[in-house]
Amino acid sequence: METPSHSIDQETGRPVDIAIIGGGLVGASLACALAPLIRRHDLRVAVIEAAPLPLAGEPEWQPSFDARASAIAQGSRLHFERLGLWQAMAREAEPIRRIHISERGRLGVTRLAAEELSEEALGYVLPNAWMGRVLHRRLAELPLTWHCPARVETITPSATGHRLTLDDGQCLEAGLTVLADGGRSGLKERLGIDSRATPYDQVALIANLEVSRPHGGTAYERFTPQGPLALLPLKGGRMELVWTHAVGSEAETLALSDHDFLWRLQRAFGDRAGRFRRVGKRHSYPLSLVTARETVRPGLAVLGNAAHALHPVAGQGFNLALRGVIDLVEALDAGLPRGESPGSMTVLGDFESRRDRDRHNVIRFSDGLVRLFGIDHPLLSHARAAGLIGLNLVGPLRRALARRAMGLER
Repeated sequence: METPSHSIDQETGRPVDIAIIGGGLVGASLACALAPLIRRHDLRVAVIEAAPLPLAGEPEWQPSFDARASAIAQGSRLHFERLGLWQAMAREAEPIRRIHISERGRLGVTRLAAEELSEEALGYVLPNAWMGRVLHRRLAELPLTWHCPARVETITPSATGHRLTLDDGQCLEAGLTVLADGGRSGLKERLGIDSRATPYDQVALIANLEVSRPHGGTAYERFTPQGPLALLPLKGGRMELVWTHAVGSEAETLALSDHDFLWRLQRAFGDRAGRFRRVGKRHSYPLSLVTARETVRPGLAVLGNAAHALHPVAGQGFNLALRGVIDLVEALDAGLPRGESPGSMTVLGDFESRRDRDRHNVIRFSDGLVRLFGIDHPLLSHARAAGLIGLNLVGPLRRALARRAMGLER
Protein backbone atom coordinates (compact mmCIF):
# COMPACT_ATOMS: atom_id res chain seq x y z
CA MET A 1 0.00 0.00 0.00
CA GLU A 2 1.39 3.38 -0.97
CA THR A 3 1.68 6.26 1.44
CA PRO A 4 -0.61 9.21 0.53
CA SER A 5 0.98 12.21 -1.12
CA HIS A 6 2.56 14.82 1.15
CA SER A 7 3.00 17.50 -1.53
CA ILE A 8 -0.31 18.26 -3.23
CA ASP A 9 -0.57 21.74 -1.68
CA GLN A 10 2.96 22.66 -2.75
CA GLU A 11 2.37 21.38 -6.27
CA THR A 12 -0.86 23.32 -6.81
CA GLY A 13 0.05 26.38 -4.77
CA ARG A 14 -3.66 26.67 -3.89
CA PRO A 15 -5.25 26.79 -0.43
CA VAL A 16 -7.09 23.74 0.87
CA ASP A 17 -10.85 23.72 1.25
CA ILE A 18 -10.79 21.67 4.45
CA ALA A 19 -7.93 21.05 6.90
CA ILE A 20 -8.52 18.31 9.46
CA ILE A 21 -6.28 18.64 12.52
CA GLY A 22 -6.04 15.12 13.93
CA GLY A 23 -5.79 11.86 12.01
CA GLY A 24 -7.08 9.59 14.77
CA LEU A 25 -10.39 7.76 14.72
CA VAL A 26 -12.57 10.88 14.49
CA GLY A 27 -10.39 12.82 12.00
CA ALA A 28 -9.87 9.73 9.84
CA SER A 29 -13.60 8.95 9.90
CA LEU A 30 -14.32 12.50 8.70
CA ALA A 31 -11.75 12.27 5.89
CA CYS A 32 -13.25 8.95 4.72
CA ALA A 33 -16.79 10.35 4.88
CA LEU A 34 -15.72 13.33 2.75
CA ALA A 35 -14.68 11.04 -0.15
CA PRO A 36 -17.91 11.51 -2.21
CA LEU A 37 -17.73 15.30 -1.77
CA ILE A 38 -14.06 15.33 -2.76
CA ARG A 39 -15.02 13.67 -6.04
CA ARG A 40 -18.17 15.70 -6.75
CA HIS A 41 -16.82 19.12 -5.81
CA ASP A 42 -13.09 18.67 -6.42
CA LEU A 43 -12.41 19.52 -2.79
CA ARG A 44 -8.85 19.88 -1.57
CA VAL A 45 -8.54 18.23 1.83
CA ALA A 46 -5.51 18.07 4.12
CA VAL A 47 -5.06 15.93 7.23
CA ILE A 48 -2.50 16.95 9.86
CA GLU A 49 -1.51 14.30 12.40
CA ALA A 50 1.18 14.61 15.07
CA ALA A 51 1.82 10.88 15.61
CA PRO A 52 3.55 8.77 12.94
CA LEU A 53 1.07 6.43 11.28
CA PRO A 54 1.98 3.06 9.72
CA LEU A 55 0.50 3.88 6.32
CA ALA A 56 3.04 1.90 4.34
CA GLY A 57 4.78 -1.43 4.82
CA GLU A 58 2.34 -2.55 7.51
CA PRO A 59 3.00 -5.96 9.06
CA GLU A 60 0.24 -8.55 9.16
CA TRP A 61 -2.32 -7.75 11.85
CA GLN A 62 -1.55 -9.44 15.15
CA PRO A 63 -4.33 -8.95 17.73
CA SER A 64 -2.96 -7.94 21.13
CA PHE A 65 -4.37 -9.14 24.42
CA ASP A 66 -3.81 -5.60 25.74
CA ALA A 67 -5.39 -3.70 22.83
CA ARG A 68 -7.78 -0.91 23.79
CA ALA A 69 -11.24 -1.20 22.23
CA SER A 70 -14.35 0.90 21.58
CA ALA A 71 -18.05 0.10 21.60
CA ILE A 72 -19.59 0.83 18.20
CA ALA A 73 -23.35 1.37 18.18
CA GLN A 74 -25.48 -0.19 15.46
CA GLY A 75 -26.02 3.24 13.94
CA SER A 76 -22.25 3.72 13.67
CA ARG A 77 -21.89 0.32 12.07
CA LEU A 78 -24.48 1.32 9.43
CA HIS A 79 -22.49 4.48 8.70
CA PHE A 80 -19.27 2.51 8.16
CA GLU A 81 -21.22 0.08 5.99
CA ARG A 82 -22.41 2.93 3.76
CA LEU A 83 -18.78 3.99 3.36
CA GLY A 84 -17.80 0.46 2.33
CA LEU A 85 -15.61 0.02 5.43
CA TRP A 86 -17.60 -2.33 7.60
CA GLN A 87 -16.68 -5.57 5.84
CA ALA A 88 -13.04 -5.01 6.78
CA MET A 89 -13.84 -3.74 10.28
CA ALA A 90 -16.11 -6.72 10.98
CA ARG A 91 -13.13 -9.07 10.82
CA GLU A 92 -12.14 -8.04 14.36
CA ALA A 93 -15.57 -6.93 15.64
CA GLU A 94 -17.43 -8.78 18.39
CA PRO A 95 -21.23 -8.26 18.41
CA ILE A 96 -23.03 -7.12 21.56
CA ARG A 97 -26.17 -9.23 21.53
CA ARG A 98 -27.35 -8.51 25.08
CA ILE A 99 -26.76 -5.85 27.73
CA HIS A 100 -27.19 -6.70 31.41
CA ILE A 101 -27.63 -3.69 33.75
CA SER A 102 -27.64 -4.12 37.53
CA GLU A 103 -26.77 -2.46 40.84
CA ARG A 104 -24.62 -4.22 43.39
CA GLY A 105 -26.58 -5.30 46.48
CA ARG A 106 -29.98 -4.73 44.81
CA LEU A 107 -32.36 -7.09 43.04
CA GLY A 108 -33.23 -4.78 40.15
CA VAL A 109 -31.94 -5.86 36.74
CA THR A 110 -32.58 -4.62 33.22
CA ARG A 111 -31.79 -6.75 30.19
CA LEU A 112 -31.66 -5.43 26.63
CA ALA A 113 -31.55 -7.92 23.75
CA ALA A 114 -30.94 -7.48 20.03
CA GLU A 115 -33.60 -10.01 19.07
CA GLU A 116 -36.28 -7.82 20.67
CA LEU A 117 -35.50 -5.23 18.02
CA SER A 118 -35.09 -7.75 15.18
CA GLU A 119 -31.43 -6.70 14.95
CA GLU A 120 -28.33 -8.86 14.65
CA ALA A 121 -26.63 -6.91 17.43
CA LEU A 122 -27.07 -3.91 19.71
CA GLY A 123 -23.56 -2.84 18.82
CA TYR A 124 -20.02 -4.12 18.35
CA VAL A 125 -16.68 -3.92 20.14
CA LEU A 126 -13.59 -3.28 18.00
CA PRO A 127 -9.91 -2.85 18.86
CA ASN A 128 -9.06 0.81 18.26
CA ALA A 129 -5.88 -0.13 16.42
CA TRP A 130 -7.78 -2.28 13.91
CA MET A 131 -10.44 0.35 13.32
CA GLY A 132 -7.68 2.91 12.74
CA ARG A 133 -5.89 0.60 10.32
CA VAL A 134 -9.03 0.11 8.22
CA LEU A 135 -9.69 3.85 8.11
CA HIS A 136 -6.12 4.71 7.15
CA ARG A 137 -6.05 2.09 4.42
CA ARG A 138 -9.05 3.81 2.86
CA LEU A 139 -7.46 7.24 3.25
CA ALA A 140 -4.40 5.98 1.36
CA GLU A 141 -6.69 5.53 -1.66
CA LEU A 142 -8.07 9.09 -1.56
CA PRO A 143 -6.59 12.24 -3.11
CA LEU A 144 -5.70 13.81 0.24
CA THR A 145 -2.72 15.77 1.42
CA TRP A 146 -1.11 14.17 4.47
CA HIS A 147 1.11 16.10 6.85
CA CYS A 148 2.32 13.35 9.16
CA PRO A 149 4.01 13.53 11.55
CA ALA A 150 3.37 17.25 11.86
CA ARG A 151 1.97 19.63 14.44
CA VAL A 152 0.09 22.89 14.04
CA GLU A 153 2.20 25.54 15.75
CA THR A 154 -0.11 28.49 15.13
CA ILE A 155 -3.66 28.92 13.88
CA THR A 156 -4.75 32.41 12.87
CA PRO A 157 -8.12 33.60 11.51
CA SER A 158 -7.86 35.04 7.99
CA ALA A 159 -10.22 36.62 5.48
CA THR A 160 -10.87 33.23 3.87
CA GLY A 161 -10.73 30.94 6.91
CA HIS A 162 -7.61 30.17 8.92
CA ARG A 163 -3.88 30.17 8.32
CA LEU A 164 -2.08 27.17 9.81
CA THR A 165 1.67 27.14 10.44
CA LEU A 166 3.16 23.67 10.88
CA ASP A 167 6.23 22.72 12.88
CA ASP A 168 8.08 21.84 9.65
CA GLY A 169 7.70 25.44 8.44
CA GLN A 170 4.88 24.80 5.96
CA CYS A 171 1.82 27.06 5.93
CA LEU A 172 -1.71 26.17 4.88
CA GLU A 173 -4.63 28.44 4.11
CA ALA A 174 -7.82 26.53 4.92
CA GLY A 175 -11.40 27.55 4.15
CA LEU A 176 -12.65 25.22 6.90
CA THR A 177 -10.46 23.99 9.74
CA VAL A 178 -11.75 21.05 11.78
CA LEU A 179 -10.32 20.48 15.24
CA ALA A 180 -10.41 16.70 15.72
CA ASP A 181 -7.30 16.42 17.86
CA GLY A 182 -9.00 15.15 21.02
CA GLY A 183 -8.47 18.52 22.67
CA ARG A 184 -4.87 17.60 23.53
CA SER A 185 -3.01 20.10 21.34
CA GLY A 186 -4.05 23.27 23.12
CA LEU A 187 -5.22 24.82 19.83
CA LYS A 188 -8.76 25.21 21.12
CA GLU A 189 -7.52 27.22 24.09
CA ARG A 190 -5.23 29.32 21.90
CA LEU A 191 -8.27 30.27 19.83
CA GLY A 192 -10.01 31.41 23.00
CA ILE A 193 -12.57 28.59 23.02
CA ASP A 194 -13.33 27.80 26.65
CA SER A 195 -14.74 24.54 27.92
CA ARG A 196 -17.07 23.71 30.78
CA ALA A 197 -15.36 21.01 32.84
CA THR A 198 -17.16 19.13 35.61
CA PRO A 199 -14.89 16.59 37.34
CA TYR A 200 -16.59 13.42 38.48
CA ASP A 201 -13.89 12.80 41.10
CA GLN A 202 -13.53 9.39 39.50
CA VAL A 203 -10.85 7.52 37.57
CA ALA A 204 -11.51 4.85 34.92
CA LEU A 205 -9.29 1.77 35.12
CA ILE A 206 -9.11 -0.09 31.79
CA ALA A 207 -7.85 -3.63 31.14
CA ASN A 208 -8.64 -6.78 29.15
CA LEU A 209 -9.68 -9.98 30.88
CA GLU A 210 -9.76 -13.70 30.20
CA VAL A 211 -12.97 -15.24 31.57
CA SER A 212 -13.73 -18.86 32.43
CA ARG A 213 -16.86 -19.18 30.29
CA PRO A 214 -18.00 -17.80 26.91
CA HIS A 215 -19.49 -14.34 27.17
CA GLY A 216 -22.09 -15.08 24.48
CA GLY A 217 -22.00 -11.49 23.27
CA THR A 218 -23.24 -10.10 26.61
CA ALA A 219 -22.08 -6.70 27.87
CA TYR A 220 -22.47 -5.92 31.56
CA GLU A 221 -23.04 -2.57 33.29
CA ARG A 222 -22.78 -2.91 37.06
CA PHE A 223 -23.33 0.07 39.36
CA THR A 224 -21.37 -0.13 42.61
CA PRO A 225 -20.86 2.30 45.52
CA GLN A 226 -17.40 3.09 44.08
CA GLY A 227 -18.81 3.82 40.60
CA PRO A 228 -19.88 1.98 37.42
CA LEU A 229 -18.14 -1.23 36.36
CA ALA A 230 -18.54 -2.40 32.77
CA LEU A 231 -17.50 -5.50 30.85
CA LEU A 232 -17.56 -5.52 27.04
CA PRO A 233 -17.30 -8.70 24.93
CA LEU A 234 -14.21 -9.09 22.74
CA LYS A 235 -13.20 -11.66 20.15
CA GLY A 236 -11.52 -14.77 21.46
CA GLY A 237 -13.73 -14.95 24.53
CA ARG A 238 -11.99 -12.00 26.20
CA MET A 239 -13.72 -9.02 27.79
CA GLU A 240 -12.71 -5.39 28.20
CA LEU A 241 -13.04 -3.98 31.69
CA VAL A 242 -13.91 -0.37 32.53
CA TRP A 243 -13.74 -0.12 36.34
CA THR A 244 -14.50 3.24 37.93
CA HIS A 245 -12.70 4.25 41.14
CA ALA A 246 -12.88 7.30 43.36
CA VAL A 247 -9.95 9.61 42.72
CA GLY A 248 -6.98 8.43 44.78
CA SER A 249 -8.27 4.90 45.38
CA GLU A 250 -7.14 3.64 41.97
CA ALA A 251 -3.44 3.70 42.90
CA GLU A 252 -3.83 0.79 45.32
CA THR A 253 -5.79 -1.26 42.76
CA LEU A 254 -3.24 -0.58 40.02
CA ALA A 255 -0.43 -1.70 42.33
CA LEU A 256 -2.02 -5.07 43.14
CA SER A 257 -0.57 -8.28 41.76
CA ASP A 258 -2.61 -9.87 38.97
CA HIS A 259 -3.90 -12.50 41.38
CA ASP A 260 -5.04 -9.96 43.97
CA PHE A 261 -6.47 -7.66 41.29
CA LEU A 262 -8.63 -10.46 39.89
CA TRP A 263 -9.76 -11.46 43.38
CA ARG A 264 -10.83 -7.90 44.19
CA LEU A 265 -12.59 -7.53 40.84
CA GLN A 266 -14.44 -10.82 41.40
CA ARG A 267 -15.69 -9.55 44.76
CA ALA A 268 -16.86 -6.27 43.21
CA PHE A 269 -18.56 -7.81 40.18
CA GLY A 270 -19.71 -11.27 41.26
CA ASP A 271 -19.80 -14.50 39.26
CA ARG A 272 -22.42 -13.78 36.59
CA ALA A 273 -19.75 -13.50 33.86
CA GLY A 274 -17.73 -16.46 35.16
CA ARG A 275 -14.34 -16.49 36.88
CA PHE A 276 -11.74 -13.92 35.90
CA ARG A 277 -8.58 -15.84 35.02
CA ARG A 278 -6.14 -13.36 33.50
CA VAL A 279 -5.74 -9.60 33.28
CA GLY A 280 -3.68 -7.61 30.79
CA LYS A 281 -1.97 -4.26 31.17
CA ARG A 282 -3.92 -1.80 33.26
CA HIS A 283 -4.43 1.83 32.24
CA SER A 284 -6.22 4.65 34.03
CA TYR A 285 -7.43 8.15 33.26
CA PRO A 286 -9.45 10.77 35.20
CA LEU A 287 -13.10 11.29 34.33
CA SER A 288 -14.80 14.63 33.71
CA LEU A 289 -17.68 15.95 31.68
CA VAL A 290 -16.08 18.47 29.31
CA THR A 291 -18.04 20.47 26.74
CA ALA A 292 -16.68 23.22 24.53
CA ARG A 293 -18.58 26.50 24.87
CA GLU A 294 -18.27 26.95 21.09
CA THR A 295 -18.18 24.24 18.46
CA VAL A 296 -18.40 26.46 15.37
CA ARG A 297 -16.97 29.78 14.25
CA PRO A 298 -16.56 31.16 10.74
CA GLY A 299 -14.14 28.74 9.09
CA LEU A 300 -13.91 26.46 12.16
CA ALA A 301 -15.65 23.35 13.50
CA VAL A 302 -14.81 21.33 16.62
CA LEU A 303 -15.42 17.55 16.67
CA GLY A 304 -14.93 14.57 18.96
CA ASN A 305 -13.33 14.88 22.39
CA ALA A 306 -12.29 18.41 21.55
CA ALA A 307 -16.02 19.23 21.56
CA HIS A 308 -17.22 16.91 24.32
CA ALA A 309 -15.65 14.32 26.62
CA LEU A 310 -18.13 12.03 28.37
CA HIS A 311 -18.11 9.50 31.18
CA PRO A 312 -17.73 6.02 29.62
CA VAL A 313 -20.73 4.67 31.59
CA ALA A 314 -23.00 4.50 28.53
CA GLY A 315 -20.33 3.87 25.89
CA GLN A 316 -21.52 6.83 23.81
CA GLY A 317 -18.39 8.97 23.38
CA PHE A 318 -17.11 7.77 20.01
CA ASN A 319 -20.64 7.19 18.69
CA LEU A 320 -21.62 10.77 19.51
CA ALA A 321 -18.44 11.99 17.80
CA LEU A 322 -19.17 9.90 14.71
CA ARG A 323 -22.67 11.34 14.43
CA GLY A 324 -20.99 14.75 14.50
CA VAL A 325 -18.89 13.64 11.53
CA ILE A 326 -22.05 12.55 9.69
CA ASP A 327 -23.85 15.82 10.43
CA LEU A 328 -20.90 17.94 9.26
CA VAL A 329 -20.66 16.03 5.98
CA GLU A 330 -24.42 16.32 5.45
CA ALA A 331 -24.29 20.08 6.10
CA LEU A 332 -21.45 20.41 3.58
CA ASP A 333 -23.31 18.25 1.08
CA ALA A 334 -26.34 20.54 1.38
CA GLY A 335 -24.39 23.81 1.20
CA LEU A 336 -21.75 23.20 -1.46
CA PRO A 337 -24.21 22.75 -4.38
CA ARG A 338 -25.68 26.16 -3.46
CA GLY A 339 -22.27 27.76 -3.83
CA GLU A 340 -21.56 28.02 -0.10
CA SER A 341 -17.93 27.75 0.97
CA PRO A 342 -17.10 24.91 3.42
CA GLY A 343 -16.34 27.39 6.20
CA SER A 344 -19.38 29.63 5.76
CA MET A 345 -21.62 30.17 8.77
CA THR A 346 -24.56 29.02 6.66
CA VAL A 347 -22.97 25.58 6.41
CA LEU A 348 -21.66 25.57 9.97
CA GLY A 349 -24.92 26.89 11.38
CA ASP A 350 -26.71 24.01 9.65
CA PHE A 351 -24.17 21.60 11.18
CA GLU A 352 -24.65 23.06 14.66
CA SER A 353 -28.43 22.88 14.44
CA ARG A 354 -28.18 19.20 13.43
CA ARG A 355 -25.90 18.49 16.41
CA ASP A 356 -27.56 20.45 19.18
CA ARG A 357 -30.40 18.15 20.22
CA ASP A 358 -28.44 14.90 19.87
CA ARG A 359 -25.46 16.25 21.81
CA HIS A 360 -27.70 17.64 24.56
CA ASN A 361 -29.67 14.38 24.92
CA VAL A 362 -26.61 12.11 25.07
CA ILE A 363 -24.74 14.33 27.54
CA ARG A 364 -27.81 14.60 29.76
CA PHE A 365 -28.39 10.82 29.60
CA SER A 366 -24.82 9.75 30.42
CA ASP A 367 -24.29 12.44 33.05
CA GLY A 368 -27.66 11.63 34.63
CA LEU A 369 -26.78 7.95 34.94
CA VAL A 370 -23.50 8.74 36.71
CA ARG A 371 -25.16 11.11 39.14
CA LEU A 372 -28.25 8.97 39.78
CA PHE A 373 -26.26 5.86 40.64
CA GLY A 374 -23.56 7.85 42.42
CA ILE A 375 -25.85 8.92 45.28
CA ASP A 376 -25.55 6.50 48.20
CA HIS A 377 -28.89 6.73 50.03
CA PRO A 378 -31.02 3.74 51.12
CA LEU A 379 -34.33 5.15 49.86
CA LEU A 380 -32.86 6.15 46.51
CA SER A 381 -31.17 2.75 46.19
CA HIS A 382 -34.54 1.04 46.58
CA ALA A 383 -36.07 3.41 44.04
CA ARG A 384 -33.29 2.64 41.53
CA ALA A 385 -33.82 -1.09 42.05
CA ALA A 386 -37.55 -0.70 41.47
CA GLY A 387 -36.81 1.37 38.38
CA LEU A 388 -34.52 -1.28 36.92
CA ILE A 389 -37.13 -3.98 37.58
CA GLY A 390 -39.85 -1.80 36.06
CA LEU A 391 -37.76 -1.01 33.01
CA ASN A 392 -37.15 -4.73 32.48
CA LEU A 393 -40.90 -5.42 32.66
CA VAL A 394 -42.05 -2.61 30.36
CA GLY A 395 -41.15 -3.77 26.86
CA PRO A 396 -41.73 -0.54 24.87
CA LEU A 397 -39.68 1.57 27.31
CA ARG A 398 -36.86 -0.95 27.31
CA ARG A 399 -36.86 -1.10 23.51
CA ALA A 400 -36.84 2.70 23.27
CA LEU A 401 -33.78 2.77 25.54
CA ALA A 402 -32.09 0.14 23.39
CA ARG A 403 -32.74 2.05 20.15
CA ARG A 404 -31.34 5.23 21.69
CA ALA A 405 -28.21 3.38 22.85
CA MET A 406 -27.83 1.85 19.38
CA GLY A 407 -27.79 5.28 17.75
CA LEU A 408 -30.89 4.44 15.70
CA GLU A 409 -32.89 7.27 17.28
CA ARG A 410 -31.70 10.70 18.45
